[in-house]
Amino acid sequence: MNKEKNNFILGIAVGIAAVSLIGFIMMSVAYIRGGDSKSAQDADSKQVNVINQKPTPAPTPAPTPAAGKINISVADNDHIRGNKNSKITIIEFADFQCPYCSRFHNTMKQVMDAYPDDVRWVYKHFPLDSIHPYARKAAEAAECAGEQNKFWEYTDKLFDNQKSINTAYLSTVAKELNLNNSQFESCLSSGKYASKVNNDYSQGRQAGVTGTPGSVINGELIKGAVPFETIKAKIEALK
Repeated sequence: MNKEKNNFILGIAVGIAAVSLIGFIMMSVAYIRGGDSKSAQDADSKQVNVINQKPTPAPTPAPTPAAGKINISVADNDHIRGNKNSKITIIEFADFQCPYCSRFHNTMKQVMDAYPDDVRWVYKHFPLDSIHPYARKAAEAAECAGEQNKFWEYTDKLFDNQKSINTAYLSTVAKELNLNNSQFESCLSSGKYASKVNNDYSQGRQAGVTGTPGSVINGELIKGAVPFETIKAKIEALK
């Protein structure tokens, strides 16, 4: 009797243990599957995010700014030929001993003959001291002639006789134009207009002038002794 009772109790214990083991196994499997499922969901979610994520656009390069117009002031003491109220301004930077300036001077006179009312021609000094030893003093002499309202006449004379330019010739031209000689000589010897010549030169450098002649037509730099047709085309485009 006791043996049967013990076997019965043992059977119950074994059954409980078996049920517990089976439950544990099932819970483990469910947990593992749940973990795998979550991992798969996370992976799918990441993949979707990658697919849906918009690619970061490459930075757009900053646009290159358009070259601005060159701004050169025209002062009351600058010398102007032509219509002072014209909307077309040609500012010439020149050297009295420069042979290309002599050629371009004639071109500019041709321009003024063709467009007397459409253009104002502003003359500024740009002496190349390293190669033209009299250019700076010639520029000052032209300014002294300008005191007596003969700047352009003096300038024309110098360019017409460019090879004759030296210290003595500057006084000769003043006499040929019937300038007040003592006033002219006093002005020239004092260096009265040295600062104006320097200021013109500095303006030319800031505008990008590196050689002569250099011209600025309504803010656009034109280098060299360009022919009449080139200047004419620029003027016609601006009219």
